[in-house]
Amino acid sequence: MTRRLVPLLLLAILAACRDYNYYQPIAAQKGLLPADQFARYGREQAISVAIGREFARPYNSGPGVQVRMAMAYARKFPDVVDVQADSLGYRLVVQFRSGWRTAVVPIDDGKRGDETKIPS
Repeated sequence: MTRRLVPLLLLAILAACRDYNYYQPIAAQKGLLPADQFARYGREQAISVAIGREFARPYNSGPGVQVRMAMAYARKFPDVVDVQADSLGYRLVVQFRSGWRTAVVPIDDGKRGDETKIPS
């Protein structure tokens, strides 16, 4: 009887293993404030939305290239002091000149970063 349960138990354990593809749940932005509305809160918020939109652009070369391209885009802004990446978790931590730090995730809404209106 117990020998019959062992394969079922192993199958149940295998089925319980989760997928480690975090990109889709993070980039979906379901239930969050729309990116254009958040960008209207201020200059730093608009810059973080622009970085997130560039972070979501497909480069077809894997997450490492995607992270490097988003970091290069973030460094073009004079207000950005530091950018740190977590390529496996699809997050960038951006520090602004004012001291504000924020986590930027991919924003897959079909827009590019340059389409974001950044107040001066």
